[in-house]
Amino acid sequence: MPSFLQIILACKKYLLVVLIPLLFLPLPLAIPTKEAQCGYVIIVMALFWCTEAIPLAVTALLPVLFFPLMNIMDSTTVCQEYLKDSNMLFIGGLLMAIAIENWQLHKRVALQVLLITGVRPALLLMGFMCVTAFLSMWISNTATTAMMVPIAQAVLEQLHKSEVGSNSPGETSENINKAFELQEESTKPGSSKETEGKGNSYALAVEEDRKRNENLLEEKHKKFSKGMSLCICYSSSIGGIATLTGTTPNLILQGQVNELFPKNGNIVNFASWFSFAFPTMILLLALTWIWLQILYLGFNFRENFGCAANASAKAKEQQAYDIIKEERKKLGSMKFAEIAVLVLFVLLVVLWFTRDPGFIPGWATVLFNKNDTSYVTDATVAIFISILLFIIPSDMSISFRDEDITGGKPKIQAPPALLNWKVVHQKMPWNIVFLLGGGFALAKGSEESRLSLWLGSKLSPLQQIPHPAVALLLSLFAATFTECASNVATTTLLLPILASLAEAICLNPLYVMLPCTLSASLAFMLPVATPPNAIVFSYGQLKVIDMAKSGFVLNILGVLTINLAINTWASSLFQLQTFPSWANRTGTCP
Repeated sequence: MPSFLQIILACKKYLLVVLIPLLFLPLPLAIPTKEAQCGYVIIVMALFWCTEAIPLAVTALLPVLFFPLMNIMDSTTVCQEYLKDSNMLFIGGLLMAIAIENWQLHKRVALQVLLITGVRPALLLMGFMCVTAFLSMWISNTATTAMMVPIAQAVLEQLHKSEVGSNSPGETSENINKAFELQEESTKPGSSKETEGKGNSYALAVEEDRKRNENLLEEKHKKFSKGMSLCICYSSSIGGIATLTGTTPNLILQGQVNELFPKNGNIVNFASWFSFAFPTMILLLALTWIWLQILYLGFNFRENFGCAANASAKAKEQQAYDIIKEERKKLGSMKFAEIAVLVLFVLLVVLWFTRDPGFIPGWATVLFNKNDTSYVTDATVAIFISILLFIIPSDMSISFRDEDITGGKPKIQAPPALLNWKVVHQKMPWNIVFLLGGGFALAKGSEESRLSLWLGSKLSPLQQIPHPAVALLLSLFAATFTECASNVATTTLLLPILASLAEAICLNPLYVMLPCTLSASLAFMLPVATPPNAIVFSYGQLKVIDMAKSGFVLNILGVLTINLAINTWASSLFQLQTFPSWANRTGTCP
């Protein structure tokens, strides 16, 4: 018979769905204001997101139910929040990512870079980190990690086999030499019993030495495997922060800024985000590489870079290098479809960068935008390229098939397009679209119910604290909170509150919203914190303590790096030291 506690644990999700709304129900009943009612919805959604009592995307639909019932917003207005410009940018970016995955272009790039960096321990670590981070800038971090881990495992396995193989002959020759010595000693005059005893003890010592060497090699291999697994999952999270479409929190920030401050002049776009986040990503990636190298390869930098490698070490490196070369060879030469997808990808990035670069008028400003209105946005570009993926054929040849002949004529088959809806349907994470919409609906509800103004008035005493200290503390809070909740839930909940806080203390909203958005991607400590962590953890080489130990330091380094960025190059890029007129909605700030 199962115990009462086991039954409770088995049914905990159903209990949470019932108990959480009931527990906080006194709030809107005791204080029958729109602010309290909106606060009730936010609290319930926050707890549902943290506990995952119901799927995250389903929780994101709660404003459609609650806001009209509470007279906060009508149903039509709420529903319009679920498919905004940022959602279309997300969909367009993902369609390009799916095309890249579908034609294995990301694997070709990964293997090519690894062939350039080589297989010496430190350089191999750097190679995998650079490739993973670059791919994660454009395709989902989950897909990047799922592709890179098996490649890393194959390379590590070959390195380990080569190491064991190269050590075996030396050990054998050593044993033979010692056996000769024993035979020589046995021919010398003396007690045969004494010689036999020495021989046995010598053989035992040799066996123990062999086992010790094997254990040391095994330990070294395990340690390097841990470092390699962590470098992949950490790089995929870090790489995502570099581009606006790299990870969902970045798009949530853009959407929230446009939602809460409609007159911001499109301050957060692909070019401005890249100028701010790419140097931050490079710096954080370098610090991660150094930290993982110290933690799992040790302080012997000469050995890590292969400067003191002997002939046997070079031979084992060559064998591991050959594995990567063989994988690259299996892909063959670039097909027409790969070239077409690569050209479209480059065109997409170029159009994003040149649409509105800031320092000169972009093509969209000159050709399409009129009267200071941005008619063409990054989403327009993303959808344009996405539509081309469904139009351009994947091959220039037409195939003829003899089967199904009707009237003695062969069947002619045109080549398929670069992308079809069946593939999109299988790989598109539609739940994220609803999550984005839920966040925008919450932000709009907070504004309509005047909850954001109430929060701002309560947070005004923070004006006495130095602004860099406020940004640092909030970044630390976001980095800690994202270990327990998804980065999407973290940014969705925090950003509207941070916007109200900034407005209350007359601080540029981006000064606190930017660091907290990036900090939400610093989920390094727990396997459940983000899908890449879960993927590498599932391979069984890591323990929770390994991830927590390395992740804790990286969280600190990440928060410090992000705060360095907003107080240096981002400050001049977004004019963070001034309070902009577009953020002064209440007119209380000078």
